[in-house]
Amino acid sequence: MGFKNYLILIVLCFTTAAFAQSIDVKGTVVDDATGITLPGVNILVKGKQANASTDMDGNFVIKADAGDVLVFSYIGYGTKEVSVIDNRAIEVRMAEDATLLNEVVVVGYGSQDKKDITGAVATIDGEKFENRVNNQLSSLMQGQAAGVQVTSNSGKPGGGFTVRVRGTSSLSASSDPIYVIDGVVTSDTRSLNPADIESMSILKDASAAAIYGAQGANGVVIITTKQGKSEKPVVTYDTYVGFQSVWKKIDVLNAAQYRDLMEEMGRNTDWSLYTADTNWQDEVFQTGFSTSHQLSVSGKSNNTSYYISGGVVDQEGAVRSAEMNRKTFKVNLTQDVNDWLKIGTHINYVDYRDVDVTDNSAVNQGGVILGVLNTPQNIGIYRENGTYTSNPFQDWENPISSTDAAQRGYRNQRLFGNVFGEIEFLKGLTYRTSLGIDYSNATSDYFLDPFTTSYGRAMQGISRYNTNLTNYYIFDNTLNYKLQVKKHSLEALAGVVYQKYKWENSQLETRNFASDQITTPNAGSIINTATANKSEKTNSAFISRLNYGFDGKYLLTANFRADGSSTFGPNNKWGYFPSVSVGWRISSEEFFSNVTTVNDLKVRAGWGLVGNDNIGTYQWFGGVGSGGNYPIGGVIMPGTYPSSIENRDLKWEATEQLNIGVDFAMLNNRIRFSADVYQKKSKDLLMRVQLPTTTGFNEAIVNAGEVVNKGLEFQVSTVNFDGDFKWSTDLNIAFNRNEVTNILGGTLGAGDIAGRGTSIRVEEGRPLGQFYGYEWGGVDATTGDVYYIGADGQPTFDPSADTDRKIIGDANPDFTYGITNTFSYKNFGLNVFFQGSQGNDILNATRFDTESMIDAKNQTTVVLDRWQQPGDITDVPRVSTDGSIANSRISSRYIEDGSYLRLKAVTLNYNFNKDLMSRIGLSGLNIYVTGENLFTITNYSGFDPEVNVFGSNNMAQGVDYGTYPQTRNIIFGLRASL
Repeated sequence: MGFKNYLILIVLCFTTAAFAQSIDVKGTVVDDATGITLPGVNILVKGKQANASTDMDGNFVIKADAGDVLVFSYIGYGTKEVSVIDNRAIEVRMAEDATLLNEVVVVGYGSQDKKDITGAVATIDGEKFENRVNNQLSSLMQGQAAGVQVTSNSGKPGGGFTVRVRGTSSLSASSDPIYVIDGVVTSDTRSLNPADIESMSILKDASAAAIYGAQGANGVVIITTKQGKSEKPVVTYDTYVGFQSVWKKIDVLNAAQYRDLMEEMGRNTDWSLYTADTNWQDEVFQTGFSTSHQLSVSGKSNNTSYYISGGVVDQEGAVRSAEMNRKTFKVNLTQDVNDWLKIGTHINYVDYRDVDVTDNSAVNQGGVILGVLNTPQNIGIYRENGTYTSNPFQDWENPISSTDAAQRGYRNQRLFGNVFGEIEFLKGLTYRTSLGIDYSNATSDYFLDPFTTSYGRAMQGISRYNTNLTNYYIFDNTLNYKLQVKKHSLEALAGVVYQKYKWENSQLETRNFASDQITTPNAGSIINTATANKSEKTNSAFISRLNYGFDGKYLLTANFRADGSSTFGPNNKWGYFPSVSVGWRISSEEFFSNVTTVNDLKVRAGWGLVGNDNIGTYQWFGGVGSGGNYPIGGVIMPGTYPSSIENRDLKWEATEQLNIGVDFAMLNNRIRFSADVYQKKSKDLLMRVQLPTTTGFNEAIVNAGEVVNKGLEFQVSTVNFDGDFKWSTDLNIAFNRNEVTNILGGTLGAGDIAGRGTSIRVEEGRPLGQFYGYEWGGVDATTGDVYYIGADGQPTFDPSADTDRKIIGDANPDFTYGITNTFSYKNFGLNVFFQGSQGNDILNATRFDTESMIDAKNQTTVVLDRWQQPGDITDVPRVSTDGSIANSRISSRYIEDGSYLRLKAVTLNYNFNKDLMSRIGLSGLNIYVTGENLFTITNYSGFDPEVNVFGSNNMAQGVDYGTYPQTRNIIFGLRASL
């Protein structure tokens, strides 16, 4: 064949290719196991835009070229690829993907397949909060798991959170869960970088948490950080900028209205000296600004898995001067030395700093939030001499003095992590040893100059320097054995754990400074406080666990831990914590094989006993106090005295819990459902009881109380659409009922607030968190005084504190819930997360200072409706000229509905096309914008319904007294990977 013929042939080939037509590829998609057709299967032509889906009978038609690859995907099934040969009809058989059931869940000292879990364990994937402001772990847990209630104690940067897993279990000991970060136990997560988190497992019931024995009564949060996965190194850079602002302001009296109120109260002054009109909320509240930068590199090669990250977060709060800065560095390394030895480490270094602002306090105690409400607008910020102005009738300086006058700062340098080794002696028999540390060195500085504030002038300057050193280590050694024989699977764990804590604290305060040039305590001539103390605590434990399964249908888990603690008396030094749980996978039974719509059905039941030793050190000892000084020969000699009575029988608080649950998946795992019912009985609670004076002591700590929590939890996940447009929903809701069943027949009071006594009453037969006060009757139209409804049902102006007070509210919610909807269309994604609480009451104690009209504090505009003359019909009483609180006692008037529904977070993101990114050397690029707390639906009249002035106090809950509110946040972020 000549050159000419070759040329003709080549031209004909190209011409044929140019005019080739796509063909209609037809077929049917069926389930590989049953042969049942599958509707709604998504079909794509690999590398092209063409797509289709199967109809109700599983049939499809799609245009493609010979040689193209069709990609079939369907929720609950493994992806299938089929090459196009010609236009003949094809049958595609898709097999179920067991990934959801075989998902590995981290539990105490090990992991299990999700399908084999028999306890109540909730999991949270780190991806759920990738596009959130990564400041605190606890806030990112909120609303993500049923039965886990997270309440903000304050909205300020670095402010704490109260976490309750299935209710409050104690009266005086901590009710917060413990956190286990890569095997290291801690209670402080403020300095943890959430960007490093891979996943969280929350052990909610005793059958799951008993492996932690004396520390597991309040639940366990196990945090696993990221590891390298791909052979190719992945470099990722995350950054965001954010803006914060308070989402609500409260109307207060303007300058003229305040002057009228003071004159009506009988307070007169030369008002020509007070002609300013300062809006203190505008002065103190600001638009905060935050930035974050996180760089990480991860990979897995040559039997080495590595993840290295560093990050810095800066946050300027929405309240003037509030700041937070956190620098983190993390290294995770795992090396397979050979086929029987593995070594590794998880190391974290954190440098955390913040500048606090005082909240939860009255204006005359430096409370900034109450300061913006109670400071009259008639005054400016500064006097002509540069000092801070104060209330015309009291020496209460304006709130700017609380934010700006004092130099203050907190710094915590923390190193925590572990090193470990694993040896596989025989097939299935592994020994693991791990040494973990948590070393924290915290300092706080404070200096108030002797010139600009009245308090500083009175004290002639104040300087404080405090140190807090914590040194903790945990050494654990475990043997793990796995065996699979035919239908039997067995896993056994045994080990020993040793933990030791050491604390060293010091406080130094000096006064009387000659100037503000030297701010450290050495420049003060008067030592006001100089103290230092040390303490330590030791725990030893023996742990064991047995997991058994038969034929993948019948499951058993048993735990046992013996714990010894230096905290408790020699007669009860050791506690013993067993648990057992069983599961039955009904969906694997032969009689269930014809139920094709159900993919998984498992019922679970568990019982266990766990403990609580978080009550402080040396509680059983007969304590010795210092300061018992005696004059001997005219000279003061140092002395000591017995400060507490010995109790050699003191022991653990013990929590017994029973849990029954069901896990259910159907419609090719498009719907997944879990439900749990539980009873959690905490007994031998540590209480302080009165002693006869003949003992020489007023009180002693004993094991006496009992609290019961009962509840229901539901978790639902659905895939609503799955194609080019995807939509999935996650819903959780929890109901918990709390009851104090034994406090030796007596009652306890808590929550002293605003000079009005206790606001909380604890008594048998009622839950914790019950508000106690008077029943508001109304305002007498003749006198303008408040009358209350006495115990006899009759109005009274002078109620008895002993008999007329009653339960007037309940801080416990009827239920809490979270709803997340995730949408995606091609490269766009949208995540909408709502969180809420229903049925809880709040004591709005802020109103004691803003509505009572008993002193020179500015008030809210509510008092414009006050009683002023006989015949006025109103629910706002008259002004008080003598400072009496008779018209503003703790009463039902100040109890408000604290229910709320909050758009906690909404994120819109865009993932750039990977082909486009590869051209510029990137493996991925994502940009996003997130809004947090964009709106809140609530009837609560205060700044924010997520409040608690008493923080993690078990008995005093739901009280608002000038608490720093939650903020509205807008975040713009970018994530790029190489």
